[in-house]
Amino acid sequence: MKVDVPETLKTDLPPSFWGKVLGATPVAMAVVATMLAGLSSSEMTRAQYERSLAAQLQSKAGDQWNFFQGKKLRSALQHNTRDLLVAGSEVHPLTRDALQSALANNPAGASLDSPGGRQALAALVDGTLPDAGAATAPAPEVQAAVEALDASRPDAELVALLGRVSDEALQDSLRRAQAHALAFDAAVKAVGLVVGQIENQLDRPDASPALRRDFTAARLAFTAQRYDLEAWLNQIIAGYYELQVRKTNLSAERHHRRSQQFFYGMLAAQTGVIIATLAMAARKRNLLWSLAAGAGAAAVTIAVYVYLFI
Repeated sequence: MKVDVPETLKTDLPPSFWGKVLGATPVAMAVVATMLAGLSSSEMTRAQYERSLAAQLQSKAGDQWNFFQGKKLRSALQHNTRDLLVAGSEVHPLTRDALQSALANNPAGASLDSPGGRQALAALVDGTLPDAGAATAPAPEVQAAVEALDASRPDAELVALLGRVSDEALQDSLRRAQAHALAFDAAVKAVGLVVGQIENQLDRPDASPALRRDFTAARLAFTAQRYDLEAWLNQIIAGYYELQVRKTNLSAERHHRRSQQFFYGMLAAQTGVIIATLAMAARKRNLLWSLAAGAGAAAVTIAVYVYLFI
């Protein structure tokens, strides 16, 4: 069965190249509008994810700041207790010979010849904390951002510095700082165990009261020094988390701007669909189709600009 196309339709949409292009304009604009709507929704979803991630990182940074404050408070208490002890009684610097002589009377107690014993002796007598290895310096761009954050530099300057910091470099610096803190914690726990054994031995009735006071003052000084260093390590980790929070929020703002621009492009494409549809129903449609083509071109231009530059 043969179907004859009415001459009026052939006149409205001539079967030429441009006639086919003009007839496909509404479909093409609908496809562009759908694509831009999907991109806008995707960018908004990513922005929401980045905001949620920033909130989680801020919580971790808050935990580290709480550890920092708690350990600084403990350090202050140890310093104050030692000052009261020194002010209220006669306290002398703890010597190796006096401590070794007191412990020699109890062979079953703590040994100062073991690695932990030598570290404990150095901590009590010389004020030397156990060695947990040197902290690895962060990348120069990360260090610059940390210094800007510590100095409370303007946001514009901090944003410019964070723009040169990669996520991998920042995560690597954080991981190294955490590993160093854990290594120091393990080393100081081993020394603390020996210090506790020494304290138990000096609590014997036959131990010298003067030596116990000297040991107590040295132990308080060691503990305060330990808390000071641990607080500093927590401060470093908190700083890296703060940089991650700032960087994640900047990423969320970027995705939010991209979502808005894609949304505007979708509106332009939908405008092109409406105009092209009206043009198909009008006798003189050259102007309307020109407007539809302009709206479509604007939508595509917005999409390309956002994708490449925002």
